[in-house]
Amino acid sequence: MSRQVYFNFGKKLSRRTILRGTAGVGMGIPWLTAMDRAFADKQETKAPRRFVAMTLGLGLHAENLNPAKGGRDYEASPYLKPLQDIRNRFSVISGTSHPHVSGGHRAEASMLSANPMGNGVQSRNTISIDQLLAKHMGHHTRFPSLVLSSGNSSSPSYTENGSMIPAESSPARLFMQLFVSDSPAEQAKQLARARQGKSIMDLVADDAKALAKDLGAGDRDRLAAYFNSVRELEQRMVEAEQWAHLPKPKVNVAKPIDIRNPNDFIGRQRLMNDMIRLALSTDSTRYITYHLGGSGGVVPLEGVDEGYHSLSHHGRDEEKLAQLALVETGIVGAWGDFLRGLDSIEEEGGSLLDHTSVLLTSNLGNASSHDNRNMPVLFAGGGFQHGNHLAFDKKNNYPLPNLYLSILQQSGLTVDQFATSTGTMNGLEPNAIA
Repeated sequence: MSRQVYFNFGKKLSRRTILRGTAGVGMGIPWLTAMDRAFADKQETKAPRRFVAMTLGLGLHAENLNPAKGGRDYEASPYLKPLQDIRNRFSVISGTSHPHVSGGHRAEASMLSANPMGNGVQSRNTISIDQLLAKHMGHHTRFPSLVLSSGNSSSPSYTENGSMIPAESSPARLFMQLFVSDSPAEQAKQLARARQGKSIMDLVADDAKALAKDLGAGDRDRLAAYFNSVRELEQRMVEAEQWAHLPKPKVNVAKPIDIRNPNDFIGRQRLMNDMIRLALSTDSTRYITYHLGGSGGVVPLEGVDEGYHSLSHHGRDEEKLAQLALVETGIVGAWGDFLRGLDSIEEEGGSLLDHTSVLLTSNLGNASSHDNRNMPVLFAGGGFQHGNHLAFDKKNNYPLPNLYLSILQQSGLTVDQFATSTGTMNGLEPNAIA
């Protein structure tokens, strides 16, 4: 897939010119020193920070992923050997997990929120890192965030009130959303829906305020939280109305053809990776989650004849482990190619990878035993110093939320804690010029 984006503009453009320009031009222009960003406030004078989380439902076999020793002079593990040319663009992180999170597969919900999910009826999740970023900074782009998957609509992306955000699994539909402009009639429908929605929210807010007079303190607190969600929804509707007037970016890339084979796990991964790269390079969004939940069938790779889910629950069977290694080498290899693609796109102050934190992780440190400790973690880009294996204690895990706090602060949020973090991640330092 070609990754070029084409534009037609003069040497100097103002933000006003972009918004009034020829259809499809302004929305896709990357950062230039001679102009204001199409999506950003005028105060933003350098390329924006972005975040991509790629999450796996079936883990990665630790013995093939994690190097035997920590530090910068580690010997590459079997999964990392194909990534040696970009070794200094990512970090390997072992011996980490989310404190108090357990439940095996159920902990998928906690991957990006780090919130313990109990078994009780009252148990609920809280906001995931991608949605926290989108909440505070997602208004700069047409799509505050993208939530994607390789299969069904489930995702590890959650709102502040604990609601899961359904994922888009079709690269073709995503392409249409990102780059195919709506007809005038469809734009009018979108505007009408946004305006109607604002009116409905006003009515709901008035009714709820009247109700609050007869409520106890606990119910008033819950109602206040509801008001906050109402106000956020109203703001999103206002932004949706504004974006409906503006053209989408144009790219010289054909609409992708979805891979129909649900077991072609790596083929689907690579196709969606291409779409993610296009979304970032056109600044259509800055925060993306892509969940690779795992196929139950046989991944079409030479040497693999057993279902992926069965292989991940290998029970130390050597034949299963050998086949699992073929599948997981392909997964990590596709992730490496995604990094190479981001690194090939230049923008102000570096490459797209320099300004994009890219996380690969899973809730399962050992899928065979459904163990949520020692989560697999590869982390790249984002203006951090890489090329290191940060090896923490496998028996007394280091809190992975510390990495999330580092990402949030590097992204520009003024926060001093995320979930169960105890500080920013030890050993992970921003570049001097970041």
